[in-house]
Amino acid sequence: MRYTIHMNTLKTKLLSLYDTWEVEPEKLDRDIRDTIRGVGLSILSIALGLAKIKREKLFTALGFKNITAYIEDLAKSTKNDRGNIFSWLKIGETYIKYHDDLEKIGFTEGDSPSKLAYLEKALAHAPKEEVYDKLLTMTYRKFKAFAKSGGQLNKEEEPLWEIRGNILYIKGQRAIILKKDLEEQVNNMLLGAIRAACRALEKKGVIAVVHLKNQRDMRLFIPRARKLRARIEADFT
Repeated sequence: MRYTIHMNTLKTKLLSLYDTWEVEPEKLDRDIRDTIRGVGLSILSIALGLAKIKREKLFTALGFKNITAYIEDLAKSTKNDRGNIFSWLKIGETYIKYHDDLEKIGFTEGDSPSKLAYLEKALAHAPKEEVYDKLLTMTYRKFKAFAKSGGQLNKEEEPLWEIRGNILYIKGQRAIILKKDLEEQVNNMLLGAIRAACRALEKKGVIAVVHLKNQRDMRLFIPRARKLRARIEADFT
């Protein structure tokens, strides 16, 4: 039997890729180990690979009795903490379970996949719409605190900005209201631009608008832009 995974292509439509990966279990295992060791660590790539190994019991084809034994070997061979790997597995399972919702709100790897480990805990205590707004707008630390607090935050923990439905709040005050009858693609594009601007403000940075012709140009541009930003940040640290 053959299974598929392309560890370097998990950018969008992650679950559809997960369902159509086509490699041997040994190749999947090797990809996970290489990705963990790699410089450009892709948490969602690892998380979905681990989830696939657990759900389809591919660990047996790799010579392990259960997923725990596999993860312990993975941690040892990659010199990584087993707790991290179990967290990645949880992230992958959560992404698969809530995939439709996450895709609808435009959740991407840039939104900090580590927050997914606390998504179910947050949903158990707070309204769905509020949780997804905070998932996109809060930092990992703040979302974790929100989830663990039972859906309540102290005032000092409230974010500088957050998006609730179609409204952007800055320091608790309404700043931007998007029309509710916008097409989904337009709405998601505008929300993405607003989030990017707010993150730049939060980090006391600036945001630049770049016009690209199509999705292909965007796929080529984003990794190069990230490398440039990392190099610039390194020069000033």
